[in-house]
Amino acid sequence: MTTAMEQLVAHTILQGFDAMYGRFLDVTAGAQARFEKQDWPAVHLALKKRISFYANHVGLVTSQIQIMLGERYANRDFLMGVKAAYEDLLLDYPRYEIAESFFNSVYCRIFEHRNINRDKLFVHSSQEGRLPTYPTPLTRTYFATNGTQSLFTRLFNDTPFTADWEDKTRDIGLICQRLAQTFGRAFDNNTTLELIREPFYRNKAAYLIGRITLANQQQCPFILPILTNTNGELYVDACIYDADDASIIFGFARSYFMVYAPAPAALVEFLSDLMPNKTRAELYTAIGCQKHGKTELYREFLSHLEHSDDQFVTAEGIKGMVMSVFTLPSYGFVFKIIKDKFAPQKDISHDTVKEKYKLVKEHDRVGRMADTQEYRNFSFDRARFSDALLDELLDVAPSIIDVNDDTIIIKHLYMERRMVPFNIYVDQANDDDLRHAVDEYGKAIKQLAAANIFPGDMLFKNFGVTRHRRVVFYDYDEISYMTEMNFREIPPPRYPEDEMAAEPWYSVGIYDVFPEEFRTFLLINPKIRALFNELHSDLFEASYWRQLQQNITNQQYEDVYPYAKALRFRQ
Repeated sequence: MTTAMEQLVAHTILQGFDAMYGRFLDVTAGAQARFEKQDWPAVHLALKKRISFYANHVGLVTSQIQIMLGERYANRDFLMGVKAAYEDLLLDYPRYEIAESFFNSVYCRIFEHRNINRDKLFVHSSQEGRLPTYPTPLTRTYFATNGTQSLFTRLFNDTPFTADWEDKTRDIGLICQRLAQTFGRAFDNNTTLELIREPFYRNKAAYLIGRITLANQQQCPFILPILTNTNGELYVDACIYDADDASIIFGFARSYFMVYAPAPAALVEFLSDLMPNKTRAELYTAIGCQKHGKTELYREFLSHLEHSDDQFVTAEGIKGMVMSVFTLPSYGFVFKIIKDKFAPQKDISHDTVKEKYKLVKEHDRVGRMADTQEYRNFSFDRARFSDALLDELLDVAPSIIDVNDDTIIIKHLYMERRMVPFNIYVDQANDDDLRHAVDEYGKAIKQLAAANIFPGDMLFKNFGVTRHRRVVFYDYDEISYMTEMNFREIPPPRYPEDEMAAEPWYSVGIYDVFPEEFRTFLLINPKIRALFNELHSDLFEASYWRQLQQNITNQQYEDVYPYAKALRFRQ
């Protein structure tokens, strides 16, 4: 039986969570206005602000509890009672799963991530699988009884947008034409469409997302990306109904959606049916509940360990100068730790590296930077590590690794989606895949730069290739804002001897970049050099980079579409 103090602390934690999630929903609710006003700077600020709420409120609740308890109650037995009281509060609570993650965060903050006992945390949910009742119906269902055109007319009339449509009739015709071309007679008056009531917002787009059921009972995801023209009018940019295309839109290298979700478990359950290849961790993270996504990722990792017996190995690819990376061959993620000492040419601190990873999480990743989850005091089974791997990790990062007979505890690490290193991929690619990969590599650099991110170290080893053949950047210790850099042309040599000298004949500042050097440092392979010259030669021109800087300064944000050009109605 819990005591009054245990119940008070449990109430305090839940009230703190309610305050946090209330602010989360308030910022999310403003997404429609930002979209319709085309206020793109505010979109980026809102994303960063919303991410900050969680840690801020965990800190506030932790301080409040420490003041309440002093030295009298702050022991682990007491917190077992608090957890029991907290479980009682969550029995009919609509956001129980995220509230459990919040409890975990407060507990870990109180004990500074030391000596954490799983029994006192929600390592597994207390209400596994419960779907809370949504305060309003999650979806609307539309029937094509009066024709498919009528279905979409009603659907568009029900959307919450207040801006005018550029040409609603045209867009409905394009959608129906695309579906009829793809599905033929199965797209008829027996078609039904179940649409999530709340639009999803990200960057410069809104997305209407649902599930279409055809006359032959085939079910597909259904996504309509909505954009705005220069007059602020709305138009449908594409019609997406392929599970892989939907998965890319919800990809791990993209910013989090803003979607109003008072009971996120029900929303995630619906999305899981649309995209069965996406895990709960990925979907919670995609809708902005990234801290609970972290909890789900850990649970998925524990489940994977129970159903596998392979040993951890060093991840494939060239070893880094700042990070050491290992993985399970059977597992789709890698574990990245910061080395105690960096290579001499890396003049940065551990705190700087962590700040770079934080920057990436808060920034618009435009589908080109992998998201990560950060963990402290991560426990592994010692038996799953070979002596060789453990010796290697202890050699590069002894300060953050504790080893005993049964467990290995790593005090700080990042988990990140595993990809094929780009340098390995291009070595093994056939001609068609190589051309696609080189084009993707150039696009990745351009899209990052347009989003105000200069990758710094653009060597092939710092990029990966996803299962959808997209090229993604994943080495963040040298990234900078584009606006900080000084892009220059190399001055002409003063004398013929200058070109033969070991040192440059011109001064080089710390933020100076000479794009024409990329050709020499990056493109050693003649075949790759020829492809890059054909597809992305503008990246060698300082004027190209300076124009991007000017666009950023003028708040001109480039359009980056999370779907193929061929899917767009406007080619």
